[in-house]
Amino acid sequence: MTTAEASAIEARVGHYYRMDNTYLVGREKVREYARAVQDYHPAHWDVAAAGALGYSDLVAPLTFTSVPGMACNRRMFETVVVGYDTYVQTEEVFEQHRPIVAGDELHVDVELTAVRKVAGRELITVTNTFTDQSGERVHTLHTTVVGVTTEEVDPAIKAAVQNAMMHDVKVLVSEESDTDYRKTVRPDGEFRIADGGNRMPGTPSFDDVQVGDELPLHNAHLSRGDVVNYSGVAGDANPIHWDENLARLAGLPDVIAHGMLTMGLGAGYASAWTGDPGAVTRFAVRLSAPAIVSAIEGADIEFSGRIKSLDPATRSGVVLVGAKSAGKKIFGLATLNVRFR
Repeated sequence: MTTAEASAIEARVGHYYRMDNTYLVGREKVREYARAVQDYHPAHWDVAAAGALGYSDLVAPLTFTSVPGMACNRRMFETVVVGYDTYVQTEEVFEQHRPIVAGDELHVDVELTAVRKVAGRELITVTNTFTDQSGERVHTLHTTVVGVTTEEVDPAIKAAVQNAMMHDVKVLVSEESDTDYRKTVRPDGEFRIADGGNRMPGTPSFDDVQVGDELPLHNAHLSRGDVVNYSGVAGDANPIHWDENLARLAGLPDVIAHGMLTMGLGAGYASAWTGDPGAVTRFAVRLSAPAIVSAIEGADIEFSGRIKSLDPATRSGVVLVGAKSAGKKIFGLATLNVRFR
């Protein structure tokens, strides 16, 4: 990408649109996603269990918003963020203002919020804002990717990947249309942010935790079938997640797990420890390496955690989360903000 092209992308920061259709959160979609990320907290599966924690219906897993978010972001990456052939996910931040539950009908706003250069690479951040029927912001999702330019991708890889894709999905294909571009920006005004109400979280008491406390280790296993299933549930058709030949053609040792899938496993690890999937108000992850999923052995991921800090005024704390696979850290830095009783 030339300097002029990079400047053109920076000039588009602030580009905004709202999706035409709302996203209706259904019980079976909640269960389907929870199964895909191996999160078996009862509040995702059983209405009575969710009600015992004070929820009106099944609670969506913390990373559930990545599914509608990915679908809504397609227009941004095909028509606004131009000059790249594909993108590599690097960071994700989930802000849960109140837990999303089955029955919520969500408006999704999409905004290009940052373009910055780090070590010669452009890091692009797109923010999704989810508002409910009453107009309250219930969730904010920030996705940061690195743009990969046309010059960096072998034409043979482009052809092979596109031949493997679903009929209506394009990757490694530039959709640049500068002549037709018109910037649209967010209307004036701000959303009301949901405060979560007065529900007491079903977590350990603040008085029973201390800085330095370690969470129990948790081992998750991913098979090739798990990765393929997640591809379908999340709508991520990139063949590096299911075709070993194309993954190797792209320079990878084998099929890799989705970054979002490993984050979903991490969020489930947190909800199992806290006892309440709505107790986490923020989950931020910087990816450092992918989990390699071989056809024979799959992949094992070990999750660990430690309480980094506690705030008596808000009865909340910050937890550091680690994730390793095959001896490598797959989370460079991951933190959870948790509310305690």
